Amino acid sequence: MKLIETGFEDLFVIETNVFPDDRGYFFEAFNASKLRDLGLEINVVQTNISKSCKGVVRGLHFQNPPHAQGKLIRVLNGAVLDVAVDLRKNSKTFGKYYAVELSNENKLALWIPEGFAHGFKTLEDDTLFYYDCTDVYNRESEGSIIWNDPDIGIDWNIENPIISEKDAKAPLFRDFETQF
Repeated sequence: MKLIETGFEDLFVIETNVFPDDRGYFFEAFNASKLRDLGLEINVVQTNISKSCKGVVRGLHFQNPPHAQGKLIRVLNGAVLDVAVDLRKNSKTFGKYYAVELSNENKLALWIPEGFAHGFKTLEDDTLFYYDCTDVYNRESEGSIIWNDPDIGIDWNIENPIISEKDAKAPLFRDFETQF
């Protein structure tokens, strides 16, 4: 495993060693010991999987303290444009976003620490999105920011995404008061 810097403190792309052969391939998707050796202490307590068709945008979601979540993101099938927005008020990248394509082909993962909002756009049909979380889902702690917030300015490269009613009604970043 190798950590790739993103320019955001504690936010990393993770490159794994893939072992292909004529049967397919093998790789370790999660190895706590190897990640710890790289400086990441990830205590997984919940794993989520979602399936989406092409053109879906989910997010921007987060959980506030005391149930804030770190997320280890991976795509098992298909591809996404994955986005993390820094909500940490004392961070030099507060209000800025990082985007990376994650796919079954590139087998990259993204470590998103507590204090970030997260969202993604599916680039292919039947995309299977997998993420390990450091805390369980807690409805009272959940928060969101509108996916197309003009102040954040994420280039989703999509005009009419498929979004949930809840995501369509999320607040603007300028109306959001961070707890991070």
